[in-house]
Amino acid sequence: MAKRLDSTGLTFRQDYFGDPAGWAALVRLLQDIFGIDIGPLKHLGGPDPTSMPFGWFDATGELAANISAFALPFVINGRVVHAAGLQSGAVRPQWRGRGLYRDLTVKALDWCEQQGFEAVILYTDKPSLYEPYGFRSIPLHRYEGAAPAPSTSAAPALPLSPTNADDLALLQALLKTRSPVSTTLSVTTNAAMFLINTQIDPEIRVSFLEDQQAVIAWKMDAAGRFSLLDVVASDIPSLAAILGGLDIASAGIDVFFRPEKLDWVGTPQPLESTTTLMQRGLGDVTPHFPAMLSPLADF
Repeated sequence: MAKRLDSTGLTFRQDYFGDPAGWAALVRLLQDIFGIDIGPLKHLGGPDPTSMPFGWFDATGELAANISAFALPFVINGRVVHAAGLQSGAVRPQWRGRGLYRDLTVKALDWCEQQGFEAVILYTDKPSLYEPYGFRSIPLHRYEGAAPAPSTSAAPALPLSPTNADDLALLQALLKTRSPVSTTLSVTTNAAMFLINTQIDPEIRVSFLEDQQAVIAWKMDAAGRFSLLDVVASDIPSLAAILGGLDIASAGIDVFFRPEKLDWVGTPQPLESTTTLMQRGLGDVTPHFPAMLSPLADF
């Protein structure tokens, strides 16, 4: 039986990202609970403008519990889905066990239905928490394989820093006109998430292939293995062109999305992760091929 809501001493609020105090309260909540600092998002264009937060605040203005919904159109099996994402779900320890999170989840899902979203997706390390609401897990796969020979005609890539005003403007412009990186499973727009993820993970490098008008998000491990995380472009360049522009000769490649647009074939491997992608809606539709959302779309 669901625990009855006990909101004694708390005030419910909705749509508070425009309030500096409300936004700051969310930043503190996520820092305290998860050790994640989303504060830099303020200087990267702000939170997603479609965001709708739901929260219980205490008398001092601190967030006791929060969950946020936002528009997240994505492609699955070649079809663009009018979908929402749920993120920033957290409850402070002293307020747990009072039904607050269940209440906010129901409010957020009701809002998504009122907005006409046909699906809702989220990431979680507790899948069983969301199964009662109709969410089901989607298996995720990366691709690995041998590196193609780098293109010798590619112009050298330029490093980008999202905290640089000119680089940020370029990134924002390209993110607005990007093509889905995969037709099997990928987001169509995710500017806020792409930008904040470059700050959350310091190992992510961002480079610009000017001749391809493409932004490449990538990593290189200590052993020299190359990981391609995302590509932001109207026309996705080949993996050979990407490696040529980055001047990388790597024996092994990992691609963290289905690479059908890269003119390269890899072997799908189950993604090792502490979090699970879950989907509500669309019946029993699942990706036709092994796939995953880019790590730069994590939310």
